[in-house]
Order: sequence, then C-alpha cells, then structure tokens
Amino acid sequence: MNLLRALATVSGMTLVSRILGFIRDLVIARVFGAGFATDAFFVAFKIPNLLRRLFAEGAFSQAFVPIFAEYKSRRGELETRLLVDHVAATLALALFVVAMIGVLVAPLIIYVSAPGFAAVPGKFELTVSLLRVTFPYILFISLVALAGGILNTYSRFSVPAITPVLLNLSFIGFALWGAPYFDPPVKALAWAVFAGGVAQLLFQAPFLLRLRLMPRFRLDLKDEGVWRVMRQMGPAVFGVSIGQVSLLINVIFASFLVTGSVSWLYYADRLMEFPAGMLGAALGTILLPSLSRYHAARSPREYSELLDWGLRLTLLLAAPAAAALALLAVPLVTTLFHYGAFAAADVLATRRAVVAYSVGLIGLIMVKVLAPGFYARQDIRTPVRMALATLAVTQAMNFVFIWPLQYAGLALAIGLGACFNAALLLGGLRRRGIYVPQPGWPVFVFKLAIAIYAMVAVLWLAAGSDASWLVMGAGRRAVHLAGVVVLGAATYFAALWLLGFRMADFSRRA
Repeated sequence: MNLLRALATVSGMTLVSRILGFIRDLVIARVFGAGFATDAFFVAFKIPNLLRRLFAEGAFSQAFVPIFAEYKSRRGELETRLLVDHVAATLALALFVVAMIGVLVAPLIIYVSAPGFAAVPGKFELTVSLLRVTFPYILFISLVALAGGILNTYSRFSVPAITPVLLNLSFIGFALWGAPYFDPPVKALAWAVFAGGVAQLLFQAPFLLRLRLMPRFRLDLKDEGVWRVMRQMGPAVFGVSIGQVSLLINVIFASFLVTGSVSWLYYADRLMEFPAGMLGAALGTILLPSLSRYHAARSPREYSELLDWGLRLTLLLAAPAAAALALLAVPLVTTLFHYGAFAAADVLATRRAVVAYSVGLIGLIMVKVLAPGFYARQDIRTPVRMALATLAVTQAMNFVFIWPLQYAGLALAIGLGACFNAALLLGGLRRRGIYVPQPGWPVFVFKLAIAIYAMVAVLWLAAGSDASWLVMGAGRRAVHLAGVVVLGAATYFAALWLLGFRMADFSRRA
C-alpha cells in the first residue's frame, strides 16, 4: 500500500467533507447569524461532539485499532469476528445508557458547561431543549467510529473519510428547508444532528458486510479482547478527556464574555479544522493501523522511519497553512460567512480568533502524528501524563490571556498548549528510542523557511487590504480568494521544486 496515495485519498475525501462543512456553516451563518440562538445550538452540539471525540474517534479508536490489528495479523478470522461482535455489543449497550442519562440530566449538563447562559432569559432553557435532541448522536457516531476503525485496518480509508459528508448534508437540508417548520427555527439544526448520525451509521453497513465483519449483538463481557480494549479505554478516555475538558473550559469562559464570543470561536475553529482535518486527522488515520502492524511485526526501524515521514509531511504542509491562515483571515471569513445576519463586526471579531488559532496549528497537527507513536504500541498512559501537564499549562495561559485578549486569548491558549503537548510527545518518543530522526532535518527546515517566506510575500501583495474585502460582492470575493490561494500555493510549491524537493522523495509503502 502506498501511504502517500492513501494520504491523498483520505485528504481528498476530507476536503470534500470540509468544503461541505463550510457550505454548512455559510448556510447557518446566513440563516441564523451569530447570537442568542447560535450560541445555544453550538453549546448543545459541542457536548455530544465532545463525547464523540472522547468515546468514539478518540479513546475508542486508540484502544480498539491496535488490538484489532493484532487479532487480524496474529489470530484467525473466527477470533477476529468474535472480537468485533463482542466489542460492538458492549459499546452499543454502554452508550445507550449514556445517551439516556444525558437526555434526563440535560439541565444539569448545561448549567455546568455554560453557566453564564442562566443569566440570559430563555437562553438556558433553549440550550437544554436542543441538547435533548442532539445527545443521542453519541450512540450513532460511536458505532460509526467502530465501523471506521475496522475499515481503516483493512485499508478501506476512503469510506470512513467520506462518511462525515452526510452530517453536513443533513445540516444544509434542515437549515434551508426545515427551519420554518420548527419553533424556534434553530431546533432544525438539532434534528439535523440526530438524522446525520443515523445516516452515517447506515452508510457504512454495506462495506462491513462485504468484509463479512458486520457486527452482531453478542454480548460477552468475559471475552479477553473486550477486556483488553476496556483496559486500554480507561486511560484513553482520561487522556482524550483532558484535551476536551480544556475546550469545554473555554466555552465556560466564553459564556461570561460578550454575546457572540462562543459563535466567533466556533467559526474560527471551523477554519482551523480545515487544515487540521485534511492533514492531521488524515495522517493519524493512516498512521495508527500502519504503525500497529509494524509493532505487531516487531519492526522498530520501519516504525521510526514511518514517524519521521509523518513529521516531515506535517511541516511541509502545516507550516505554510498556518502562515496563510493568519494572513488571509479576513478574506477567508468574509468569503465564507459574511452574508445575511453575519455582520462586518462579526468578521473582524472572528478574525482575531483565527489569527490566535493559527499560532498553534502546527502543534495541533503534530499531536495527531506523534500520539499514534504511543497508541500503536498500546501505551496510552504516557500520552495521558503528558496531556495532564498540557491541561495545567493551557489553563494557566487562559487566565493570563483572557484579560487582554478576551475570547481570542482562549484560542491562543489552546494552540500554544497543543505545541507544548507536541514537544512533550516528541521528547518522549526520542528518549525511549522509539523515534530516531532521519538525516537531513536542518537542511529540510531551512528550505521550508525560504519557500514559506516567498509564499507569504506573494499572499500579502495579492490579498490587498482587509477593508476592501468587507465591501466586495460575494462573487468577486470568491473569485479573488481562489486566485490568491492558487497563486500562494503555486509560489510555495514552485519554490520547493527549485530548492530540490520532489514528490518521489515523500512516497512511502507500508
């Protein structure tokens, strides 16, 4: 399997999903703006989304994929099928209980996660009603993550990568055509979450059937594999929750700030997630099963070389993305969101958060590459300890930055905290001899810096003033932004080519 081709496939599918995600956010911004109703919905969606990352894509994948890869490599087909059945049954039962509890105690959850809403008449009650609709999403999306882990281990990367498109389509459909049938209209977005979760689960079922790995409900809590996954999930849940708790604390801080702060952070986060998803999530997706296979095959040299490949690709693509995100913050926000109720003041407010997030973009992506270096070895406790230190540092920075920078300070703390976490992970891999850097890093970094400098100069000249973007028509903004992005990318990759970089240098098979 060509990993560069697999990365291109996953990134391409993720690009489609991200584009639809931006269309989704454009539609939401145009229909609902940024204020009372969107603050309530984004909090109600953030909580099940947090649990999705906690139980599904985060902790569960980290615990399940390495063990499933081991079963696939070293055990027979029958034992592998039984593992899938038993894990799926246990996961479904546990999360059904979690979903029911979440619906029942929704007021308490909102009071803890966004206490500032209680001071605004009607905002607290609206958020509670939205949460009761969105909370069952955690059950559906966790089973989707199980299916995705199986498919990724069998190198069917494209199916899990394209699956999130269905959630975005659900959002767009409900926002455009469903809102008039709900009172208040923002409830349409909550039901879009519920319907999107069901659609994603149904979409992946045929692909599991082809692999003859469609889970059957066979509960066996005595199964050795189930207990191994559960033992790994304990520290994995704790580790992933540390990062998510940091994001939740940000929401708590933002709920006390000026109205719109939660929404501005949300829209900025959506922009930051575009490169983070296309590169960080895509690399993490293909690295974890590949590293797990190398670990099962006891191939430490290939293990280290694969990590080195992932880190070089991260810097090659994430560093220019971070620079461009900061420089083109206003062009991006105006082109994507400056319509209808999303005013010029919202554009400028969102820009501050975008610039703050861009500072830590490389760290956010590097964590996605470095953490699998531990997870694939079924070592989850080490990253957990590092995540605890990161949480403490991030919250200390929150208290320092929130006073002068307000909500932008919260975004800056998250990014710098991710850089701190990446440094800890890299140091841990180096000290244990798991990762040994390949020759040529100083020259590699120096050439990247030259190419990025050339790109930044071209982008600065081509973009023009921020004020001009606020008065452009929608069509002109889109064409101008596309031209600027293409010109910047062409400059960057042309500079790399002149400096001796070739695509073949980054091709790798696993």
